[in-house]
Amino acid sequence: MRYTVHPSPLGDLLIAGPRPGVLASVTVPGQRGGATVQPDWVRDDAGFRAAAEQFDAYFAGSREEFDLVLEPAGTPFRERVWAALDQIAFGATTTYGQLAALAGFPARSVRAVGGAVGANPLLVIKPCHRVVGANGSLTGYAGGLERKRQLLLHEGAALG
Repeated sequence: MRYTVHPSPLGDLLIAGPRPGVLASVTVPGQRGGATVQPDWVRDDAGFRAAAEQFDAYFAGSREEFDLVLEPAGTPFRERVWAALDQIAFGATTTYGQLAALAGFPARSVRAVGGAVGANPLLVIKPCHRVVGANGSLTGYAGGLERKRQLLLHEGAALG
């Protein structure tokens, strides 16, 4: 695995992937279930320069979407939920139930969908921060609720 560490308003982002320019993981310090650098990982700042530049543009307010090669590892169910996250527009929010519908799952799948959202390995890029509780409340975010609030405010989302 290759990686870089890049500063951001959320803290240092750990950006990692199997090859230069291919992202499998983006984590923040203290993230529940987040990746950590392993002894056999190779630091490759140049290989992830495009990702770092896109994060800088996002946090500067000049980018709303990411254009990167992504290879997150997950079950087909999780990958379907993560793909549905891409349908939530910058500055918008959706509920877990609405996300289940976007992914093509029945309403009874909402707990499993929540689990998939919580296991999202690509924070910010796959915008799980845009998923809120049924009543609009900020719920569950592996990077911490304060970071979720920070991202939503950055995007201009209406908070309930």
